Amino acid sequence: MWKFPGGLSEPGEDIGDTAVREVFEETGVRTEFRSILSLRQQHGIPGAFGKSDMYVVCRLRPRSFGINFCQQECLRCEWLDLTDLASTENATPVTSRVARLLLYGVRAGFDKIDLTAEEFWAAHTGTLCKLYHRDLPDSYKQ
Repeated sequence: MWKFPGGLSEPGEDIGDTAVREVFEETGVRTEFRSILSLRQQHGIPGAFGKSDMYVVCRLRPRSFGINFCQQECLRCEWLDLTDLASTENATPVTSRVARLLLYGVRAGFDKIDLTAEEFWAAHTGTLCKLYHRDLPDSYKQ
């Protein structure tokens, strides 16, 4: 089954940094974080240490295109056309849906789907936190 690269965050690692690291580790492709596209929540997954699982799909911009994939984690690794990925029977349901989401972003503009990060000071710790959301019109920003 085709799926997007992914893996677990290291303690204290931001979501975007995890996506960039995992894509490089699995494919050898260097990328830059652009946005969060979607979240998948699932309960009762074997191997999730008795916890619910949150799977965050990020949109990345490639900085390199040559593939040097990790043969311990992947059987195959290649660039696929989004239309083909969205319609193949050999993709997971989440992968097919995200491919359709990306196709929509390409055609209608990623501002319609992206969740981008904005940093704020956390009230109870005094440290920075990131809030991911769709962009607001300037008239709603303060």
